[in-house]
Amino acid sequence: MAVLVTGGAGYIGSHMVHRLVENDESVVVIDNLSTGFRWALPAGVPLIEGDIADMALCRDVMRRFHVEEIIHFAASTVVSESVVAPLRYYANNTCALRNLLDAACQHGVERLIFSSTAAVYGTAAQVVDEDAPLRPISPYGASKMMGERIIADANQAGGPNYVILRYFNVAGADPAGRTGQSTQAATHLIKVACQAALGQRPGLCVFGTDYPTPDGTGVRDYIHVSDLIDAHSLALDHLRRDGPSEVFNCAYGHGFSVLQVIDAVRRAAGVDFPVNHAPRRPGDPAALIARADKIKTVLGWQPRFDDLDTIVRHALAWERNLTRFEGETRHEHVLLRH
Repeated sequence: MAVLVTGGAGYIGSHMVHRLVENDESVVVIDNLSTGFRWALPAGVPLIEGDIADMALCRDVMRRFHVEEIIHFAASTVVSESVVAPLRYYANNTCALRNLLDAACQHGVERLIFSSTAAVYGTAAQVVDEDAPLRPISPYGASKMMGERIIADANQAGGPNYVILRYFNVAGADPAGRTGQSTQAATHLIKVACQAALGQRPGLCVFGTDYPTPDGTGVRDYIHVSDLIDAHSLALDHLRRDGPSEVFNCAYGHGFSVLQVIDAVRRAAGVDFPVNHAPRRPGDPAALIARADKIKTVLGWQPRFDDLDTIVRHALAWERNLTRFEGETRHEHVLLRH
């Protein structure tokens, strides 16, 4: 029996695949490689290059690999891009999920872990728990909110039991240096700042300096990617013990401003770099911080990397080493097509 990881060659998905392999799990990956990389996967993991919107492909993979569980990462994730290309986001994040879930229900998949987002909360409050109203202000957040509803409705009709994990700002990289955020055009603040510190960008832009926050820049709750993967592993264990379907925030419960993050990158790199100011971007709330007591209580989650300087140090180390992976097929994979 296999765990299907969609988007498993991407940033967070590849970390999950490494963890599953470490745990001697049988894993299969579907990824269209739009933002993923073959070399990010451990050797020998079956990689099916394709799109989860293709129901025939999904059914075939589930049948061939006897899939009982799905960890679903595949999605478009840039808030500002979703504002100018909303239909693409509803297609990739909502319609494609519907097709994947339809195939899963037909195949009898028992368990599903879904990557959702803090963007479902919009600007309802600066500190949010899982019961806060869902009022997304971007198509990205709305597409994920719809995905949550589809999963819950399918479960009520006999579909997979689920855990929905609402990510806040994921950052950092594998401490062992095996994988990290590798998309050069990524918009994640810590990655962009690391690229600027290493001279790979001419600088970075701060979007909005007039928010009602202590220094006028946006405040976010950052979570190390390895702590996020711990949450996924615990969620899978919870479902395997026949735990009930749940929704959890994944974050640390405190935030840092854009300027604080930039200062942390400057400290880690030991260099300065240009920072420009620009108007606010559509869809960005002033501050968004999690109340994450539930996941600690229910799943026993205990963060290991709750430190901004550690997150930045791991991200910077990955950025420095990334060039040695680019252009490589680092491992041999079982490359399959439908």
